[in-house]
Amino acid sequence: MVGLVGVIGLVLALVDSATDGGTAGRSVSLAAAIPETDPLGPPPRRGLAVPQPRQLSARGDDVVLWAPVRRSIPLRETPSPAGRIVGRVGVSTPERTENIVLVTGATRARGGLWVPIRSAGAAGWAPRSALGGYETVATRLLVDTRAFTVTLRRADEVVFRAPIGVGTSAAPTPTGSFYVRNVLTRYRSAFYGPVAFGTSARSTLTDWPAGGFVGIHGTNRPDLIPGRISHGCIRMRNEDIRALARVMPVGTPVEIT
Repeated sequence: MVGLVGVIGLVLALVDSATDGGTAGRSVSLAAAIPETDPLGPPPRRGLAVPQPRQLSARGDDVVLWAPVRRSIPLRETPSPAGRIVGRVGVSTPERTENIVLVTGATRARGGLWVPIRSAGAAGWAPRSALGGYETVATRLLVDTRAFTVTLRRADEVVFRAPIGVGTSAAPTPTGSFYVRNVLTRYRSAFYGPVAFGTSARSTLTDWPAGGFVGIHGTNRPDLIPGRISHGCIRMRNEDIRALARVMPVGTPVEIT
């Protein structure tokens, strides 16, 4: 368990060790550095000896940063108002919840502060002023569509594992690097179970409503799990999705293989 003091210490250390080497468009998240000029970041603190932020490792022992979107913005290919637009990010998700993005590198000051981010479907540079304060996560969700298992890791520790149902061969669950965007409860239909996590992954079906984003949710047919049973979403037994909801925060990176 990563304590609050440890997380705060790591983030403050990232302030002191921040560099100008941000990256945009990578398929894996980086533990981003908060520069001393960031008006929404914590004040710098000296005397902490922590290594530079690293690429998310296979052990999942890195802290990842995310931020809420405060105003709708275009994403730029370069950290400049003149950069080519490569995507757009809104303030809310199709489910009408707060939209969040992953911060993938250090802020740059070029005609204002710019930060590289990953959103649902795009990656690029955004004005720092368009985002809220940074939040941290130290968890990583691993989805194995061949073994029909989901595993939540925190550092070197496996904190949760359960069987799952995934997409059929006609509508497979997409593979790649994604993240948890929101968590929803109180569905009217028992089909989705008691809890659903919205992810940044998109289904291969083009006729899905609200953009076709893949969810991780409960089910009213636990007898079908494990197996290939969905249109791309990841289904879990209701007792398992409740247990996962207690330990997996919004912003958690999701690796689907």
